[in-house]
Amino acid sequence: MPCFSPSLRLQPFIATCVTLLGLMGCSSSQPVRPAAAPTLAPIPRESAPVNNVPATTASPLPYPVMLGIDVLEAEGFAAVKGKRIGLLTHQAGVNRRGESTIDVLRRAPDVKLVTLYAPEHGLYSTEAREVVIPDRVDKRTGLPVHSWYGKVRRPTKEMLKGLDAMVVDLQDIGTRSYTYISAMRLTMEACFENGVEVIVLDRPNPLGGLKVDGPPLDPQWSSWNVGAFRVPYVHGLTIGELAKMAKEAPAVLDVSDAVRQRGKLTVIPMRGWTRAMRWPETGLAWVPTSNGIPTWEAVQGYPMVGLGTFRDPPRIDTGFSHGIGKAHIFRGISHKTVKDETLEKELQALKLPGLRFQRVSALDKDGKPATGIYIEITDYDEWRPTELNFYLMKLACKFSPKNPFAPGPGRDFSGFLRHMGSTAFLNALQRDGAKVDVDAFIRDWTAKAKIYQQQSRKYWLYN
Repeated sequence: MPCFSPSLRLQPFIATCVTLLGLMGCSSSQPVRPAAAPTLAPIPRESAPVNNVPATTASPLPYPVMLGIDVLEAEGFAAVKGKRIGLLTHQAGVNRRGESTIDVLRRAPDVKLVTLYAPEHGLYSTEAREVVIPDRVDKRTGLPVHSWYGKVRRPTKEMLKGLDAMVVDLQDIGTRSYTYISAMRLTMEACFENGVEVIVLDRPNPLGGLKVDGPPLDPQWSSWNVGAFRVPYVHGLTIGELAKMAKEAPAVLDVSDAVRQRGKLTVIPMRGWTRAMRWPETGLAWVPTSNGIPTWEAVQGYPMVGLGTFRDPPRIDTGFSHGIGKAHIFRGISHKTVKDETLEKELQALKLPGLRFQRVSALDKDGKPATGIYIEITDYDEWRPTELNFYLMKLACKFSPKNPFAPGPGRDFSGFLRHMGSTAFLNALQRDGAKVDVDAFIRDWTAKAKIYQQQSRKYWLYN
């Protein structure tokens, strides 16, 4: 493979930077069905509405953002009224009062919620990552639940039979390899092919809509789960804006142009959200999107160290791990052979903008002390979300007696590349090890990210 050159090759990139590669093929396996029709649980009653949003309490709401589900309800459920609908959602699919979108739609007048659909981690976001989840009946509501992380990766024709519309209410974290945006894309493809409308209830990008950072995804590393969108690693769009891109841009969905153009997409935008807003500024409570992302702190850490601490033994073992004991998921790091004081010194010497590093301690799963390096974001505007990852990879080469990225028998790097996206950077790591020129790649990716951001403005729903 050719060596990486730091010179910018932007013209071919402009044509593809906002195009998503299709996924080839899909399973036709039939869903697992209950032996008998389930008994549905009673539909929760609503209390008196506040600000046109029926809720569980009538207390005033000081925060400014109305989520897509709040807007749908405030508009009298017009987009779903009279329709038989399915709902793709998870634990974080709640309105601004924290009430499940499942319950909001079940009580909606003249709306028939008939089936639930769940992404990775399951309907209640409690399953481990990459665990196959079977179809089942939801014990809480009695509704059937089809899993996109089970026998099939997207809805089959049989699963969509009888639906007028599929509602999507998923909380993304603004990072390409987080699989909920992939679940949405696969759902759009299946629904468009089967004449089912897709209704996306929009939610904030918790990193804000102005942060775009990291390597774009090489075409060959597109995948059904962690690489469904060929965008920079931190993409700067809401899930509704990504859906709009997938509908309007050619060669994004793995369907024909005729099917794409015929497919019906409705995005219910938020009210009160602006691109400059980070999650804390929305006033909304963070609901864990998975066991690995329990907090806003982890949301910021995922794109910052997830790639740099990537471990896939025996293929890749950088020696790094994230988290300190049970605390600071994706915000604390340690190395299995390097002392904390040495690691802290190495990290401080990088002088990365917007970051500060300090040794801290916490408790492990057995209640014993654990130590590591906590990563503090000192200047959000200066912070480049993905930059630290690539210096961690460089340090991994420095700390290891053998290059942990060196090719060899049985060393398959495809999983790593499906997440990270850049073959050129892996080639440079393999060739140069601890001497890899990370700065050159950062400059190249930053220039491409600026072009992508300008190109993707046509899909913006908010300023």
